[in-house]
Amino acid sequence: MLAESSFATLFPKYREKYLRECWPLVKKTLADYEIKAELDVVEGSMSVSTTRKTWDPYSIVNARDLIKLLARSVPYEQAIRILENDIACDIIKIASLCRNKERFVKRRQRVIGPNGSTLKAIELLTECYVLVQGNTVSALGPHKGLRDVRKIIEDTMKNIHPIYNIKTLMIRKELAKDPQLQNESWDRFLPKFKSKNISKRKQPMKKRIKKIYTPFPPPQPESKVDKELASGEYFLKPSTKKARRQAEKKEKQKEAVEKKQDKRAQAFVPPQETGESAAKKLKKSDDTVNVEELKKKIKKAQKKKIGQTSGS
Repeated sequence: MLAESSFATLFPKYREKYLRECWPLVKKTLADYEIKAELDVVEGSMSVSTTRKTWDPYSIVNARDLIKLLARSVPYEQAIRILENDIACDIIKIASLCRNKERFVKRRQRVIGPNGSTLKAIELLTECYVLVQGNTVSALGPHKGLRDVRKIIEDTMKNIHPIYNIKTLMIRKELAKDPQLQNESWDRFLPKFKSKNISKRKQPMKKRIKKIYTPFPPPQPESKVDKELASGEYFLKPSTKKARRQAEKKEKQKEAVEKKQDKRAQAFVPPQETGESAAKKLKKSDDTVNVEELKKKIKKAQKKKIGQTSGS
């Protein structure tokens, strides 16, 4: 190496104890790549730099990511994986994605899920290690998985539930197993979720519809003279005008009288009979009186009366 490259990062006070314990291991691991590591407890910083014997130029970038992950509370066992091939890391800053503190805490908790179930599902599907700490989310794994993790985290902070993205990832994983669908579009299998942003404001009963704005004023209404000119009444004589008005007045009066008479006549209209009552009436009218039976009944009644009087 012709020139020395070095990187430094700060770490919070609560990480000091853990870093003191694991720093000898960090030093030993980076010594294999001939990279020098220093821990400054007074300033609260970690630094890595190349030496003349450093043989891998990209190892300093991995060492920089390693100290970044250690500062973001990633355990040493996971952070050391960054030195492997095809493994990268991504530190997602989520503080700026949601301004309201209460909403931010709720959405961050949504990423973790009940008993860490959502986070575990994300880790299994993306094959990445994910850690939510403070205002950042640290992810460690293959490049494809990191891309999916970033999308899930950003969507969750934008109020899209992580279950939707997890469901999509699960379907994609199953479709990838089928060799026939390798060269086909998967859009027909993937779910399409519509965002429903319903406002909680109470809607008014009657909504006023705004009229379309026009720079021109509305047309002027016709005056009495204009209407008379249009109908030709303006040119008539005063006597004929008067006769017309009286005729119109009489017609209106006649209509009013007819309406009143109809209203009064409604009280004398008999109500419509139902089918049962009409049938009963017809039966009564159809029954013929038997004269002989009536005579017998009268004679019996008379005999009873005579017997009662003789007994007394």
